[in-house]
Amino acid sequence: MVVEIDGSVLEGGGQIVRSAIAFAAVLGEPVIVKKIRAKRKTPGLRPQHLHGILAVKNLTNAAVKGTHVGSDRIEFIPQNRQGGEISVDIGTAGAITLVLQTVMIVAPFCERSVSATLIGGTNVAWSPPIDYLHTVLLPRLEQMGYRAFIDTKKRGYYPRGGGRVDATLSPVHRLTPLTLDRVREPPVITGISHCGMLPRHVAERQAQAAYNTLIENRYQVQKIEIEHDENTRSPGSGISLKATNNGVRLIGSDAMGRQGLKAEKVGQNAAFSLRKELDTRAPVDRYQADMLVPYLALAEGLSSISVTTLTKHVVTNIHVVEQFLEAKFDVKGKIDSPATISVTGIGLEGHATSC
Repeated sequence: MVVEIDGSVLEGGGQIVRSAIAFAAVLGEPVIVKKIRAKRKTPGLRPQHLHGILAVKNLTNAAVKGTHVGSDRIEFIPQNRQGGEISVDIGTAGAITLVLQTVMIVAPFCERSVSATLIGGTNVAWSPPIDYLHTVLLPRLEQMGYRAFIDTKKRGYYPRGGGRVDATLSPVHRLTPLTLDRVREPPVITGISHCGMLPRHVAERQAQAAYNTLIENRYQVQKIEIEHDENTRSPGSGISLKATNNGVRLIGSDAMGRQGLKAEKVGQNAAFSLRKELDTRAPVDRYQADMLVPYLALAEGLSSISVTTLTKHVVTNIHVVEQFLEAKFDVKGKIDSPATISVTGIGLEGHATSC
């Protein structure tokens, strides 16, 4: 039986393609995704979407049709979940994290560890920065039994990219569910402020502005690290912040620098975004909620998480997952408001003994 997915429904973006391909690979079911990003200004597959598909193709010996930039239809027929080594060069500043999002869902259930080298953008617009995966998503997934190591060798900024990330993603036996309710205690905040091909003071000013804003709002800031690299392919900067309560609450925010935007404003933007997420007292931020949906569905047992904001991305991802599984998500809350998401996962078995 072939699962057919309409890539233009709800949010209508690349997340539909990533989730559909990942679930087809994990469950061993053929999938057709049509009308890919049909409502976007530049419809069809972009380089980062294409390379995510090709990466999973190599991990699963899949037969694939429609693998070219601009394609509005993909047919994907997986054969097995073998794992192994993959190398991905997006060739642009396309987001490494968006490629990893697809691969990371498949990897725990492969027969062998997945070793990946990825070249492209590490900190670019319209995608999570690599720092978010390091400091927020991976620690959360590790609470579910996920096993991975991701190493950022070099940052890549728009427009030339050139960043490099090495990842080792290990098989697991099963993922365990999550139960995460609201937290009352104040969090501890850490972060990293970075720049490339720009003076070091850009990263320092971003960090100081974020620190000052958070302190003024009575948050406890432990440390914001500074990273300066003069040898990136393109100039760029950014800051990523994380707030945690002993791992129960893991909230992230970030802001990117751009020409004409003062470094102080970049730092303030990241701090204001973090404060907005923290005001709800939910332990899971809006971006993490979206990324966790596939793992909750594949875990063994009932998960229930309180999220800062129910986004259309989250609702879209749930819709895609429900095309593959009979299990239904129970969502209490409205779009753009705090919500609770519950689901009983299927408990898919992996191959942890073959690590």
